[in-house]
Amino acid sequence: MSSWSPTKYKTTNWSAYNDALKRRGSLTLWFDPEMIWRAPPTGKRGRQPSFSDAAIEMCLTMKVLFGLPLRQTTGFVQSLLKLVGLDWVVPDFSTLCRRQRTLNVAIPYRGGAGPLNLLIDSTGIKAEGEGEWNARKHGGSKRRIWRKIHIGIDEETLEVRAVEVTGSNISDAPILPELLDQIAADEQIGSVTADGAYDTRICHEAIAARGAAAVIPPRKNAKPWKPTSPGAVARNEALRASKYLVRAIRRRWSGYHRRSRVESKMNCIKLLGQSLMARDFERQVAELQVRIAVLNGYTALGIPVTVAVG
Repeated sequence: MSSWSPTKYKTTNWSAYNDALKRRGSLTLWFDPEMIWRAPPTGKRGRQPSFSDAAIEMCLTMKVLFGLPLRQTTGFVQSLLKLVGLDWVVPDFSTLCRRQRTLNVAIPYRGGAGPLNLLIDSTGIKAEGEGEWNARKHGGSKRRIWRKIHIGIDEETLEVRAVEVTGSNISDAPILPELLDQIAADEQIGSVTADGAYDTRICHEAIAARGAAAVIPPRKNAKPWKPTSPGAVARNEALRASKYLVRAIRRRWSGYHRRSRVESKMNCIKLLGQSLMARDFERQVAELQVRIAVLNGYTALGIPVTVAVG
C-alpha cells in the first residue's frame, strides 16, 4: 500500500501577484490627498469635531501597520503630510485616543459574482499580560486577558465580510447569528461553513432563515433532533449522511475543507500583531476593525491563483 503524499499546487499569476505584493508597501494605498480631512458640521449643539472619521481611521491605520504608539503616530502622519506638501493639522494623541473609542470603521469589500459562501471561525488574541516566553519560563501572572475574534470571510474573494469581538468567556455558537446579521438582507447566502462547535440549534436556525446550506459536521455522538423547523431537518440530513459516508469522503463531498481558508485569514490578522495595544474594550474593537480593513485592502490588490498539479 503506497503512502499518502500531499497535493502540490502551482501559482498561475505570479506576475500580477508579485506586483500586488509590492503595492502593499506603498503609503499611497492608505493616504488619499483628496480625502475629507476636516469633519463637516454635525448640526448639533456643542463643540463640533475637528477631524473626520476618515482622517482618524487613516492615522490609526498607520498605527496598526507600523505598530506605533499614539504620539509616534502623530509625528509619522505629520511628516507624511509634509512630504506631500499639505498643511493639514494632524490630530494629537489625545484626540486619536478619544475618537478611537467611538470610531465606526468602514471595512471595504468588493463582493463576488454569485451567492456568498461564508466561512466562519474564531480565535483569541492577547489583550493584557506577559508574553509567551515569560509565561512559559516563570508561569506568568494571573492577570492575562484575551479577546476573541469571530470572523466570516467570502470564499471567493477571501475578504472579511463580518467581524465580532467578544470576551474570551463567550462561546462561538451564539455569535454566528450576529455575523449573519452583518450581511445585507438582500444579499443571497449560498452556504455557511463552520466547525463542530457551531452544531447547535441556534446556528442551524439562523442559517436556514437566510436560505443557506449549513456545512457543519455533527458533533461526536450527535443525536437527531425533532424535525420541527427547517434548520433541524437540514441538520438531521447531514447527520444521516455522516453515518453512511467515511469521514474523509463526507468532508470532501460537503466542501468542509474550504474552512482552512478562514484559518489562514486568522493567521494574517495576528501577523499585524500578536497582542492588542489598546487597553479598553471599545478601543480594542476599533483596533481589530482597522486590522480587518487593512487585510481587505491587501486582498483587493491581488491574491495568488493556484491549481493542483499532483
